[in-house]
Amino acid sequence: MSTSSISRMSGLFSLIISCIDREARRLPTYLYGEQWCIRRNESGEKGLDISQIIGDSFEYAKKLFSDLGKLVILVILNIIPIVNLIVVGYQTRVARGTPTSNQPPPLGDYSDLFIQGLKVAIAIFLYMLVPMILIVLGAFSFIPPVIGIRMLFPMAMGIGLLALGILLAFCIGIIAAMAIVHMVKNNSFGKAFAVSEILQIIGKIGWGKYIIWLIVTFVISLAVGALGSIPLIGWILSLIVSPVLGVFTMRSAALIYSEAVPTVATPPAPPLVGVASAVKYCSSCGAKMSADAAFCPNCGGKQ
Repeated sequence: MSTSSISRMSGLFSLIISCIDREARRLPTYLYGEQWCIRRNESGEKGLDISQIIGDSFEYAKKLFSDLGKLVILVILNIIPIVNLIVVGYQTRVARGTPTSNQPPPLGDYSDLFIQGLKVAIAIFLYMLVPMILIVLGAFSFIPPVIGIRMLFPMAMGIGLLALGILLAFCIGIIAAMAIVHMVKNNSFGKAFAVSEILQIIGKIGWGKYIIWLIVTFVISLAVGALGSIPLIGWILSLIVSPVLGVFTMRSAALIYSEAVPTVATPPAPPLVGVASAVKYCSSCGAKMSADAAFCPNCGGKQ
């Protein structure tokens, strides 16, 4: 596919996203009314409402189309099994830089991106391990009794296990969404399983607002995923949309997380007089980095 073809497809997709964006901003109010979409913080100040979070995340994700080279790399990496963990790692970099940076982070240090993506995959796997076991055991009851499996798992028991597994997966998924962001923000794998902290964060966000955010992002994912059903070009749009949708989702998750855990920039340390500094501090988030770094390893901001 030529560069001009990719450019035209990206332009078409950007137009479709703009239309979805316009309606998505209105969706929370349509469904639940304005009073359910706004949460005031402990000082009484109004935080971002759902429409603002969705709108900001769309605008952020659309910026990927201004750098076609980066977008093409993300698309190619995303279709390769195992290697696509790099794209997941890139999405964690998006979360880490939110809300201090309004620009998608640069691609680079692919080994670190792979490791970060692997952490997310392992965390999700561990969260869903028990529900998956229950679902698999429940599914055994529907297998024809060739080797006595039906005797081990009667139909009634299998249906119960299957229903329990699905319900448990749903409940865990509600928590896991914030668990991943909490892990990324703290750069600690263990924080993904700090359930009490995660529940406190969701409580500060407001369970009503948080559930609405989950529903809205799910509906948007379904709408964008439906692009794949468009004849002839649907599969191409699906290839393009997948990494962009991931960036959108992670950006919106990090924004709603920041409602409960505001980002506080670390002030730069004063330089030592007469001594050349080997480090510097990010102008956006205050993170410590090498003096010759061109981009912040924490938020991805250009220095």
